[in-house]
Amino acid sequence: MQFGVFTVGDVTVDPTTGREPTEHERIKAMVAIALKAEEVGLDVFAAGEHHNPPFVPSSPTTMLGHIAARTDRLLLSTATTLITTNDPVKIAEDYAMLQHLSDGRVDLMMGRGNTGPVYPWFGKDIRAGIPLAIENYDLLHRLWREDVVDWKGKYRTPLQSFTSTPRPLDGVPPFVWHGSIRSPEIAEQAAYYGDGFFANHIFWPKEHTQRMVELYRQRYAHYGHGTADQAIVGLGGQVFMRRNSQDAVREFRPYFDNAPVYGHGPSLEEFTRETPLTVGSPQQVIDRTLGFREYVGDYQRQLFLMDHAGLPLKTVLEQLDLLGEEVVPVLRKEFAALRPAHVPEAPTHASLVAAAGGVKDSTVHAVDDVTGKAPEGATR
Repeated sequence: MQFGVFTVGDVTVDPTTGREPTEHERIKAMVAIALKAEEVGLDVFAAGEHHNPPFVPSSPTTMLGHIAARTDRLLLSTATTLITTNDPVKIAEDYAMLQHLSDGRVDLMMGRGNTGPVYPWFGKDIRAGIPLAIENYDLLHRLWREDVVDWKGKYRTPLQSFTSTPRPLDGVPPFVWHGSIRSPEIAEQAAYYGDGFFANHIFWPKEHTQRMVELYRQRYAHYGHGTADQAIVGLGGQVFMRRNSQDAVREFRPYFDNAPVYGHGPSLEEFTRETPLTVGSPQQVIDRTLGFREYVGDYQRQLFLMDHAGLPLKTVLEQLDLLGEEVVPVLRKEFAALRPAHVPEAPTHASLVAAAGGVKDSTVHAVDDVTGKAPEGATR
Protein backbone atom coordinates (compact mmCIF):
# COMPACT_ATOMS: atom_id res chain seq x y z
CA MET A 1 0.00 0.00 0.00
CA GLN A 2 1.21 3.48 -0.85
CA PHE A 3 1.14 6.35 1.63
CA GLY A 4 1.79 9.97 0.83
CA VAL A 5 0.69 13.57 0.92
CA PHE A 6 -1.10 15.85 -1.49
CA THR A 7 -1.27 19.61 -1.70
CA VAL A 8 -3.77 21.99 -3.25
CA GLY A 9 -1.26 24.83 -3.01
CA ASP A 10 -3.50 27.43 -1.39
CA VAL A 11 -2.01 30.76 -0.35
CA THR A 12 -3.87 31.42 2.88
CA VAL A 13 -3.34 33.86 5.75
CA ASP A 14 -2.09 32.25 8.93
CA PRO A 15 -4.93 33.16 11.32
CA THR A 16 -2.63 33.03 14.34
CA THR A 17 -0.15 35.59 12.99
CA GLY A 18 -2.08 37.45 10.29
CA ARG A 19 0.74 36.81 7.83
CA GLU A 20 0.10 35.63 4.28
CA PRO A 21 2.97 33.87 2.48
CA THR A 22 4.01 35.12 -0.93
CA GLU A 23 3.43 32.95 -3.96
CA HIS A 24 7.17 32.36 -4.12
CA GLU A 25 7.27 31.21 -0.51
CA ARG A 26 4.31 28.90 -1.04
CA ILE A 27 5.82 27.29 -4.13
CA LYS A 28 9.11 26.74 -2.34
CA ALA A 29 7.23 25.33 0.65
CA MET A 30 5.53 22.71 -1.53
CA VAL A 31 8.92 21.60 -2.80
CA ALA A 32 10.21 21.39 0.78
CA ILE A 33 7.21 19.26 1.72
CA ALA A 34 7.91 16.85 -1.14
CA LEU A 35 11.55 16.50 -0.12
CA LYS A 36 10.51 15.93 3.49
CA ALA A 37 8.02 13.29 2.37
CA GLU A 38 10.82 11.26 0.82
CA GLU A 39 13.06 11.83 3.84
CA VAL A 40 10.51 10.41 6.28
CA GLY A 41 9.79 7.37 4.11
CA LEU A 42 6.52 8.26 2.41
CA ASP A 43 5.79 6.88 -1.05
CA VAL A 44 3.88 9.61 -2.89
CA PHE A 45 3.77 13.36 -3.31
CA ALA A 46 0.84 14.76 -5.32
CA ALA A 47 0.22 18.34 -6.44
CA GLY A 48 -3.08 19.85 -7.49
CA GLU A 49 -3.75 21.96 -10.55
CA HIS A 50 -5.40 25.37 -10.22
CA HIS A 51 -5.46 28.46 -12.39
CA ASN A 52 -6.89 31.00 -9.98
CA PRO A 53 -5.94 32.73 -6.73
CA PRO A 54 -5.49 31.81 -3.93
CA PHE A 55 -3.85 28.71 -5.47
CA VAL A 56 -0.43 28.58 -7.10
CA PRO A 57 0.19 25.14 -8.68
CA SER A 58 -0.85 26.02 -12.23
CA SER A 59 1.89 23.87 -13.80
CA PRO A 60 2.18 20.51 -12.02
CA THR A 61 4.63 19.04 -14.52
CA THR A 62 7.07 21.92 -13.97
CA MET A 63 6.95 21.46 -10.21
CA LEU A 64 7.06 17.67 -10.32
CA GLY A 65 9.93 17.71 -12.81
CA HIS A 66 11.92 19.88 -10.43
CA ILE A 67 11.11 17.57 -7.53
CA ALA A 68 12.03 14.53 -9.61
CA ALA A 69 15.52 15.96 -10.07
CA ARG A 70 15.92 16.34 -6.31
CA THR A 71 14.54 12.97 -5.19
CA ASP A 72 15.43 9.34 -5.78
CA ARG A 73 12.49 7.23 -4.72
CA LEU A 74 9.39 9.40 -4.32
CA LEU A 75 6.48 8.65 -6.66
CA LEU A 76 5.22 11.89 -8.18
CA SER A 77 1.55 12.35 -8.92
CA THR A 78 -1.14 14.95 -9.35
CA ALA A 79 -4.00 15.65 -7.01
CA THR A 80 -5.93 16.71 -10.10
CA THR A 81 -5.02 17.02 -13.74
CA LEU A 82 -7.82 18.93 -15.39
CA ILE A 83 -8.92 16.55 -18.12
CA THR A 84 -11.75 18.90 -19.09
CA THR A 85 -9.84 22.11 -19.83
CA ASN A 86 -6.37 20.82 -20.73
CA ASP A 87 -5.81 19.56 -24.24
CA PRO A 88 -5.36 15.76 -24.23
CA VAL A 89 -2.44 16.03 -26.65
CA LYS A 90 -0.60 18.35 -24.29
CA ILE A 91 -1.33 16.10 -21.31
CA ALA A 92 -0.03 13.07 -23.22
CA GLU A 93 3.22 14.78 -24.15
CA ASP A 94 3.85 16.61 -20.88
CA TYR A 95 3.39 13.59 -18.64
CA ALA A 96 5.28 11.23 -20.95
CA MET A 97 8.18 13.68 -20.76
CA LEU A 98 7.91 13.74 -16.96
CA GLN A 99 7.77 9.95 -16.95
CA HIS A 100 11.11 9.81 -18.79
CA LEU A 101 12.74 12.46 -16.62
CA SER A 102 11.68 10.72 -13.42
CA ASP A 103 12.60 7.21 -14.65
CA GLY A 104 9.00 6.10 -14.35
CA ARG A 105 8.22 7.67 -10.96
CA VAL A 106 5.01 9.32 -12.11
CA ASP A 107 1.30 8.71 -12.32
CA LEU A 108 -1.57 11.16 -12.45
CA MET A 109 -5.12 11.73 -11.34
CA MET A 110 -7.71 12.97 -13.79
CA GLY A 111 -10.43 15.27 -12.54
CA ARG A 112 -12.71 18.17 -13.38
CA GLY A 113 -11.57 20.45 -10.58
CA ASN A 114 -13.80 22.50 -8.32
CA THR A 115 -13.56 25.94 -9.94
CA GLY A 116 -16.35 26.67 -12.42
CA PRO A 117 -14.80 29.76 -14.06
CA VAL A 118 -11.80 27.76 -15.27
CA TYR A 119 -13.91 26.44 -18.15
CA PRO A 120 -14.36 29.71 -20.06
CA TRP A 121 -10.78 30.73 -19.26
CA PHE A 122 -9.72 27.80 -21.42
CA GLY A 123 -12.48 28.15 -23.99
CA LYS A 124 -14.75 25.43 -22.62
CA ASP A 125 -18.35 25.25 -21.42
CA ILE A 126 -18.89 23.99 -17.86
CA ARG A 127 -22.20 22.48 -18.94
CA ALA A 128 -20.16 19.99 -20.96
CA GLY A 129 -17.97 19.04 -18.00
CA ILE A 130 -18.78 15.32 -17.95
CA PRO A 131 -18.79 14.84 -21.76
CA LEU A 132 -15.47 16.69 -21.94
CA ALA A 133 -13.97 14.42 -19.31
CA ILE A 134 -15.16 11.33 -21.21
CA GLU A 135 -14.09 12.44 -24.69
CA ASN A 136 -10.75 13.93 -23.68
CA TYR A 137 -9.70 10.91 -21.71
CA ASP A 138 -10.69 8.57 -24.53
CA LEU A 139 -8.27 10.47 -26.75
CA LEU A 140 -5.52 10.59 -24.12
CA HIS A 141 -5.83 6.86 -23.55
CA ARG A 142 -5.32 6.19 -27.25
CA LEU A 143 -2.46 8.67 -27.64
CA TRP A 144 -0.42 6.76 -25.06
CA ARG A 145 -1.16 3.34 -26.55
CA GLU A 146 -1.21 3.88 -30.31
CA ASP A 147 1.83 5.21 -32.15
CA VAL A 148 -0.30 6.77 -34.89
CA VAL A 149 -3.76 8.08 -34.09
CA ASP A 150 -6.63 9.10 -36.33
CA TRP A 151 -9.36 10.63 -34.21
CA LYS A 152 -12.46 12.79 -34.48
CA GLY A 153 -14.59 14.10 -31.63
CA LYS A 154 -16.92 16.94 -30.66
CA TYR A 155 -14.78 19.24 -28.52
CA ARG A 156 -11.48 19.62 -30.39
CA THR A 157 -10.18 19.51 -33.93
CA PRO A 158 -9.61 16.07 -35.50
CA LEU A 159 -6.23 14.35 -35.58
CA GLN A 160 -4.87 12.69 -38.69
CA SER A 161 -1.90 10.31 -38.48
CA PHE A 162 -0.77 12.00 -35.27
CA THR A 163 2.01 10.71 -33.04
CA SER A 164 2.36 12.04 -29.51
CA THR A 165 5.98 12.45 -28.48
CA PRO A 166 7.84 11.33 -26.53
CA ARG A 167 6.30 7.87 -26.44
CA PRO A 168 5.66 6.50 -22.94
CA LEU A 169 8.72 5.14 -21.14
CA ASP A 170 9.33 1.45 -21.89
CA GLY A 171 6.14 1.44 -23.96
CA VAL A 172 3.97 1.68 -20.82
CA PRO A 173 1.87 4.80 -20.06
CA PRO A 174 1.73 6.34 -16.59
CA PHE A 175 -0.93 4.80 -14.37
CA VAL A 176 -4.09 6.90 -14.19
CA TRP A 177 -6.42 7.50 -11.28
CA HIS A 178 -9.79 9.17 -11.83
CA GLY A 179 -10.61 11.46 -8.93
CA SER A 180 -14.11 12.45 -7.91
CA ILE A 181 -16.02 13.67 -4.92
CA ARG A 182 -19.57 13.28 -6.14
CA SER A 183 -19.82 12.13 -9.80
CA PRO A 184 -20.79 8.49 -10.45
CA GLU A 185 -19.95 9.00 -14.13
CA ILE A 186 -16.28 9.33 -13.18
CA ALA A 187 -16.39 6.12 -11.14
CA GLU A 188 -17.88 4.45 -14.21
CA GLN A 189 -15.15 5.88 -16.41
CA ALA A 190 -12.41 4.57 -14.13
CA ALA A 191 -14.02 1.13 -14.10
CA TYR A 192 -14.45 1.01 -17.88
CA TYR A 193 -10.74 1.48 -18.51
CA GLY A 194 -9.57 -0.59 -15.56
CA ASP A 195 -7.91 2.48 -14.09
CA GLY A 196 -7.76 3.52 -10.45
CA PHE A 197 -10.53 5.41 -8.66
CA PHE A 198 -9.55 8.02 -6.08
CA ALA A 199 -12.18 9.27 -3.63
CA ASN A 200 -11.18 12.64 -2.17
CA HIS A 201 -12.71 11.56 1.16
CA ILE A 202 -12.54 14.94 2.86
CA PHE A 203 -15.88 16.72 2.75
CA TRP A 204 -18.45 13.94 2.81
CA PRO A 205 -19.55 11.33 5.38
CA LYS A 206 -18.29 7.79 5.02
CA GLU A 207 -21.60 6.54 3.59
CA HIS A 208 -21.12 8.70 0.51
CA THR A 209 -17.57 7.47 -0.09
CA GLN A 210 -18.71 3.91 0.47
CA ARG A 211 -21.39 4.19 -2.23
CA MET A 212 -19.00 5.71 -4.75
CA VAL A 213 -16.32 3.08 -4.18
CA GLU A 214 -18.86 0.25 -4.29
CA LEU A 215 -20.16 1.52 -7.63
CA TYR A 216 -16.64 1.62 -9.03
CA ARG A 217 -15.84 -1.87 -7.75
CA GLN A 218 -19.02 -3.36 -9.20
CA ARG A 219 -18.45 -1.80 -12.61
CA TYR A 220 -14.75 -2.74 -12.59
CA ALA A 221 -15.79 -6.37 -12.26
CA HIS A 222 -18.55 -5.89 -14.86
CA TYR A 223 -15.98 -4.81 -17.45
CA GLY A 224 -13.87 -7.89 -16.78
CA HIS A 225 -10.80 -6.37 -15.18
CA GLY A 226 -10.94 -8.63 -12.14
CA THR A 227 -13.11 -9.19 -9.10
CA ALA A 228 -14.63 -6.23 -7.30
CA ASP A 229 -12.15 -6.46 -4.45
CA GLN A 230 -9.25 -6.31 -6.92
CA ALA A 231 -10.23 -2.84 -8.15
CA ILE A 232 -7.63 -0.13 -7.51
CA VAL A 233 -8.88 2.38 -4.92
CA GLY A 234 -7.26 5.45 -3.39
CA LEU A 235 -8.47 7.72 -0.61
CA GLY A 236 -7.67 11.26 0.45
CA GLY A 237 -8.06 12.74 3.89
CA GLN A 238 -6.76 15.44 6.19
CA VAL A 239 -5.10 15.01 9.57
CA PHE A 240 -3.50 17.23 12.17
CA MET A 241 -1.51 15.66 14.97
CA ARG A 242 0.20 16.43 18.21
CA ARG A 243 1.32 13.85 20.72
CA ASN A 244 -1.47 15.08 23.01
CA SER A 245 -4.88 15.17 21.33
CA GLN A 246 -6.03 18.24 23.26
CA ASP A 247 -2.98 20.15 22.01
CA ALA A 248 -3.82 19.13 18.44
CA VAL A 249 -7.39 20.38 18.71
CA ARG A 250 -6.37 23.64 20.35
CA GLU A 251 -3.66 24.37 17.79
CA PHE A 252 -5.65 23.38 14.69
CA ARG A 253 -8.94 25.09 15.61
CA PRO A 254 -8.11 28.61 14.35
CA TYR A 255 -6.87 27.16 11.05
CA PHE A 256 -10.03 25.09 10.65
CA ASP A 257 -12.32 27.97 11.57
CA ASN A 258 -10.81 30.23 8.90
CA ALA A 259 -9.95 27.66 6.20
CA PRO A 260 -11.20 28.47 2.67
CA VAL A 261 -12.98 25.12 2.42
CA TYR A 262 -13.97 24.49 6.03
CA GLY A 263 -14.36 27.83 7.72
CA HIS A 264 -17.48 29.56 8.95
CA GLY A 265 -19.57 26.41 8.77
CA PRO A 266 -19.94 23.35 11.01
CA SER A 267 -17.71 23.26 14.06
CA LEU A 268 -14.46 21.34 14.18
CA GLU A 269 -16.10 18.77 16.43
CA GLU A 270 -19.01 18.31 14.02
CA PHE A 271 -16.72 18.00 11.04
CA THR A 272 -14.41 15.46 12.63
CA ARG A 273 -17.43 13.44 13.71
CA GLU A 274 -19.19 13.45 10.33
CA THR A 275 -16.22 13.30 7.93
CA PRO A 276 -12.79 11.60 7.87
CA LEU A 277 -10.99 14.75 9.09
CA THR A 278 -8.89 13.58 12.05
CA VAL A 279 -7.41 15.95 14.61
CA GLY A 280 -5.68 14.31 17.54
CA SER A 281 -2.81 12.05 18.52
CA PRO A 282 -0.87 9.76 16.16
CA GLN A 283 -2.72 6.78 17.62
CA GLN A 284 -6.07 8.40 16.85
CA VAL A 285 -4.95 8.92 13.26
CA ILE A 286 -3.88 5.28 13.04
CA ASP A 287 -7.18 4.01 14.43
CA ARG A 288 -9.29 6.28 12.20
CA THR A 289 -7.35 5.42 9.05
CA LEU A 290 -7.51 1.68 9.69
CA GLY A 291 -11.25 2.14 10.01
CA PHE A 292 -11.53 3.30 6.40
CA ARG A 293 -11.02 -0.30 5.29
CA GLU A 294 -14.26 -1.28 7.04
CA TYR A 295 -16.36 0.61 4.49
CA VAL A 296 -14.23 0.78 1.32
CA GLY A 297 -12.48 -2.59 1.55
CA ASP A 298 -8.80 -3.18 0.91
CA TYR A 299 -7.37 -0.24 -0.96
CA GLN A 300 -4.05 0.72 -2.49
CA ARG A 301 -3.26 4.37 -1.80
CA GLN A 302 -3.79 6.74 1.12
CA LEU A 303 -2.90 10.40 0.67
CA PHE A 304 -3.10 12.98 3.45
CA LEU A 305 -3.59 16.73 3.08
CA MET A 306 -1.15 18.32 5.54
CA ASP A 307 -0.47 21.91 4.43
CA HIS A 308 -3.90 23.50 3.98
CA ALA A 309 -5.44 26.57 5.58
CA GLY A 310 -2.39 28.68 6.27
CA LEU A 311 -0.44 26.21 8.40
CA PRO A 312 3.18 27.39 8.51
CA LEU A 313 5.83 25.25 6.85
CA LYS A 314 7.53 24.50 10.16
CA THR A 315 4.32 23.00 11.51
CA VAL A 316 3.73 20.98 8.33
CA LEU A 317 7.22 19.50 8.48
CA GLU A 318 6.61 18.54 12.12
CA GLN A 319 3.43 16.81 11.00
CA LEU A 320 5.36 14.88 8.37
CA ASP A 321 7.84 13.71 11.00
CA LEU A 322 4.96 12.30 13.05
CA LEU A 323 3.36 10.76 9.98
CA GLY A 324 6.56 9.10 8.81
CA GLU A 325 7.89 8.00 12.18
CA GLU A 326 4.81 6.99 14.15
CA VAL A 327 1.79 6.60 11.88
CA VAL A 328 2.72 5.14 8.51
CA PRO A 329 4.93 2.28 9.80
CA VAL A 330 2.01 1.00 11.86
CA LEU A 331 -0.46 1.46 9.01
CA ARG A 332 1.81 -0.41 6.60
CA LYS A 333 2.07 -3.36 8.95
CA GLU A 334 -1.62 -3.50 9.82
CA PHE A 335 -2.94 -3.05 6.27
CA ALA A 336 -0.48 -5.64 4.93
CA ALA A 337 -1.60 -8.17 7.53
CA LEU A 338 -5.25 -7.66 6.61
CA ARG A 339 -4.85 -7.72 2.82
CA PRO A 340 -5.83 -11.02 1.11
CA ALA A 341 -3.24 -12.45 -1.24
CA HIS A 342 -5.41 -11.96 -4.36
CA VAL A 343 -5.83 -8.20 -3.79
CA PRO A 344 -3.21 -6.31 -5.82
CA GLU A 345 -0.79 -3.79 -4.45
CA ALA A 346 -0.64 -0.25 -5.81
CA PRO A 347 0.56 -0.11 -9.43
CA THR A 348 4.09 1.11 -10.12
CA HIS A 349 5.97 1.55 -13.36
CA ALA A 350 7.88 -1.66 -12.71
CA SER A 351 4.73 -3.68 -12.06
CA LEU A 352 3.02 -2.24 -15.15
CA VAL A 353 6.01 -3.07 -17.33
CA ALA A 354 6.04 -6.62 -15.96
CA ALA A 355 2.30 -6.99 -16.61
CA ALA A 356 2.84 -5.81 -20.18
CA GLY A 357 5.37 -8.54 -20.79
CA GLY A 358 8.50 -6.45 -20.38
CA VAL A 359 10.09 -3.34 -21.82
CA LYS A 360 9.06 -2.43 -25.34
CA ASP A 361 10.95 -0.27 -27.82
CA SER A 362 9.22 3.11 -27.88
CA THR A 363 11.02 4.39 -30.99
CA VAL A 364 8.55 5.81 -33.49
CA HIS A 365 9.45 6.24 -37.13
CA ALA A 366 8.40 9.35 -39.01
CA VAL A 367 5.02 9.39 -40.73
CA ASP A 368 4.34 11.36 -43.89
CA ASP A 369 2.00 14.25 -43.08
CA VAL A 370 0.14 13.89 -46.38
CA THR A 371 -0.18 10.14 -46.87
CA GLY A 372 -0.09 9.10 -43.24
CA LYS A 373 2.28 6.28 -44.19
CA ALA A 374 5.61 5.33 -42.67
CA PRO A 375 8.68 5.39 -44.91
CA GLU A 376 9.34 2.19 -46.85
CA GLY A 377 11.05 -0.36 -44.66
CA ALA A 378 10.17 1.42 -41.42
CA THR A 379 8.12 -0.20 -38.71
CA ARG A 380 5.83 1.35 -36.21
